[in-house]
Amino acid sequence: MELLRSNLSRVQIPEPTHRIYKHECCLSFDTPRSEGGLFVDMNSFLAFGRDYVAWNYEKTRNPVYLHIKESPKSVPEDRPLKKPTLLAIGVDGGFDNNEPEYEESYSIVLLPDFVSLPFPSVELPEKVRIAVDTVLSAVGAEKREQVAAWTAEDRKVSEYALNLQQIKSGVVIPPSGWKCAKCEKTENLWLNLTDGMILCGRKNWDGTGGNNHAVEHYKETAYPLAVKLGTITADLEAADVYSYPEDDSVLDPHLAQHLAHFGIDFSTLQKTEMTTAERELDQNTNFDWNRIQESGKELVPVFGPGYTGLVNLGNSCYLAATMQILFSTHSFISRYFSHQSLKSAFEIAPADPTLDLNMQLTKLGHGLLSGKYSIPVTERQEGILPRMFKSVVAAGHAEFSSMRQQDALDFFLHLLDKVERGNNMRPDLDPSRSFKFGVEEKILCSSGKVSYNKRDDCILSLNIPLQEATNKDELEAFNNQKADKGLEDNIRSTDEIVRPRVPLEACLATFSSSEQIHDYYSTALKGKTTAIKTTSLTSFPDYLVLHMRKFVMEAGWVPKKLDVYIDVPDVIDISHMRSKGLQPGEELLPDGVPEEAMESAQPVANEEIVAQLVSMGFNQLHCQKAAINTSNTGVEEAMTWLLSHMDDPDIDAPISHQTSDVDQSSVDTLISFGFAEEVARKALKASGGDIEKATDWIFNNPNASLADMDVSTSNSAQAPAQSELPDGGGRYKLFGIVSHMGTSTHCGHYVSHIMKEGRWVIFNDSKVGISTNPPKDMGYLYFFQRLDN
Repeated sequence: MELLRSNLSRVQIPEPTHRIYKHECCLSFDTPRSEGGLFVDMNSFLAFGRDYVAWNYEKTRNPVYLHIKESPKSVPEDRPLKKPTLLAIGVDGGFDNNEPEYEESYSIVLLPDFVSLPFPSVELPEKVRIAVDTVLSAVGAEKREQVAAWTAEDRKVSEYALNLQQIKSGVVIPPSGWKCAKCEKTENLWLNLTDGMILCGRKNWDGTGGNNHAVEHYKETAYPLAVKLGTITADLEAADVYSYPEDDSVLDPHLAQHLAHFGIDFSTLQKTEMTTAERELDQNTNFDWNRIQESGKELVPVFGPGYTGLVNLGNSCYLAATMQILFSTHSFISRYFSHQSLKSAFEIAPADPTLDLNMQLTKLGHGLLSGKYSIPVTERQEGILPRMFKSVVAAGHAEFSSMRQQDALDFFLHLLDKVERGNNMRPDLDPSRSFKFGVEEKILCSSGKVSYNKRDDCILSLNIPLQEATNKDELEAFNNQKADKGLEDNIRSTDEIVRPRVPLEACLATFSSSEQIHDYYSTALKGKTTAIKTTSLTSFPDYLVLHMRKFVMEAGWVPKKLDVYIDVPDVIDISHMRSKGLQPGEELLPDGVPEEAMESAQPVANEEIVAQLVSMGFNQLHCQKAAINTSNTGVEEAMTWLLSHMDDPDIDAPISHQTSDVDQSSVDTLISFGFAEEVARKALKASGGDIEKATDWIFNNPNASLADMDVSTSNSAQAPAQSELPDGGGRYKLFGIVSHMGTSTHCGHYVSHIMKEGRWVIFNDSKVGISTNPPKDMGYLYFFQRLDN
């Protein structure tokens, strides 16, 4: 006790602004439930496991710690499992994983000798008692920053319900025996509240569900509201009412009146169908996505180093799938595990190691690869929670710091950018470079002269040429049969659907094939012409990542996922894709700037874009500003800018002819990618300052940027960054697949399959097991490792 009193100056009473860690070690994945419990530094409020707390004492000399230990309570084995009623985790009514209940015990521990004092105790100094009580009553920073819960948004009252017009057609709806008026469907039926038509619901992405007759009826009639039959009971608020123009589930405060119009006595009806929210809940409960997750097959769990699962934090499967593959590469294993200990990372970390990317990557690497947290104590693997890693890697990014689902490709690129920045002082240690390669675009002008433009990239994004499908006869027969006999009504299993099969070789060939560029400004002809662009690689990376462009935009900017199989061999050879550089007899285009680039200081809005926006009801001046501020890229970009700037204080001010400023750090980032400064500024202006979108803009608008590019031929001295890229032969072996289930990259679920020790292993969040049928033909991202001679 005297030792404690002599160190009272090292004890702080937490303020509301303090970040208090008490659920997880900052350097490992130890928790209060770990064998040694958790030690909370009563000065910094950082938490450490038993094996690591001494390191903190050596670094800070803070001697006073609150020790928290959780031990399982004994509970009856036949405790009933509660059925969730809310799409949530960790809240009343949410998912119950039947986890054991724990009881906590506390003590005050003094380092370096681990002298222990009981808590609570009236003998402890008042300052210590107040400080500990404050820590215990506070919400831990781990849970406050990364809340593992997602809940459905409250339904709003529909604006169409208040004055809904109902047709006096004399239609009376019976209490049962319903069927779609346009097909034979007897489930998933919707009653239109205007005319009483009973029609089936939407078709799901996997071919199940209805035949879209209800939504097609809305498009034909504009009758806005429908209620799902089978969800109507005496509790009218629980009924599933959908508003087509609002594109959401809504509340109808006059539903009783609207139902009575069709002779429906809601008090006598029984619930027979799931509501939309319940179906979403059921889907999240069961995760019944068969092929990719290998459902229906008994998963044989795998334990040990390299087989540790990652717990889903709430729509974080994109992170888990990506990180499992990255920590299966030699570059990431070497950088953050085998050649960097937890202690060395902690020693060079700032005062708060939870905010240090290097520390948290090292923590994650050791958590996944050490085997410490992958022990077959139970039948299933519990996995580790990547909360601190997600918090630091997502810092400052509006999407990744949210609990919404994200695109695994976007996260992969974002992470590599973060890792590269974090290793800028030691680029030789940068593991992101193992994914980088050089890309060369050759532009052949109609004058016969050429230009060569180089850039670095870390993915090959491939279009899928459906016309190259190898099963065209089967497809044609299936489509004819479906059209003739209404086959979609009889399909009960997605296995019966015939999908195009496209060889990966065809996708790679499309990348390398020639492409016409219209209205290309030729500095040789001093005018616009048609040019031919071909793309090749100047180097081959250690790890080649192929992105399959399964998500395309249909007419009206409606996103669609291609329902297609890609036949991917275990070994590929891309040697033919290597650049040959400037060839004998080729003459370079002269340097120069197109005249229209000189006029860019006087921005003019594209009249066609403005007209389309005005036709949607927007203000003419606002539409002109939107077009100008997106460099007339397109209607979608202009509308996005317009919707996000409607409340700008200067939105009604006259158009200024001065070039708008962009963030210099973003400009510098694009310059570091190899783009000229003027190109970078133009792209950032067109993309609202978003670096990733600006990069895409440059690649998608070659004519807008080629005149400003810093052109260098392949036989000239390469830039230092390019000369340092890894290189080798063109043969690669498949070792990892990230697959996606769902209609959009921003919903659904991601899973990874990885080749480890000669066998495929599935990583499905916290579940890790031997894969008996890896979905090689259904990948979204494919990871290949170079085979050296």
